[in-house]
Amino acid sequence: MTVGGGSAPGGRRPTDAQRPTGVAYEQALAARASERGQVTPYDPLKLCVYATVALLAWLFGAWAVLGFAALGFAGYWRARRAGLTRSKCYLRDTRLVLAYLGLIGLAAAAALVLPYVSH
Repeated sequence: MTVGGGSAPGGRRPTDAQRPTGVAYEQALAARASERGQVTPYDPLKLCVYATVALLAWLFGAWAVLGFAALGFAGYWRARRAGLTRSKCYLRDTRLVLAYLGLIGLAAAAALVLPYVSH
């Protein structure tokens, strides 16, 4: 079996049902094409993700914000405990990212609770 030849075991070409799919596979193909000097188009996947997150925040309001903040905080907490100190996030330092996500979570929780607190 060859690694870059696209052949299945035994020298056969894979059928469409056997060929791997998914974002990771597509990224690997794009990386291989760029190594060969071929130009691959930019895939703005992050923009689709941002739009989906914005839609969920719009539909579910502070609940969605609280959920995403908690999910992000838990992920960064786990990564920091595993040794990650620098992130690809704009804030870079994982402590700053944790503080940022914690503040967002607190603001979302306050937005959910404050309307029910009597004056």
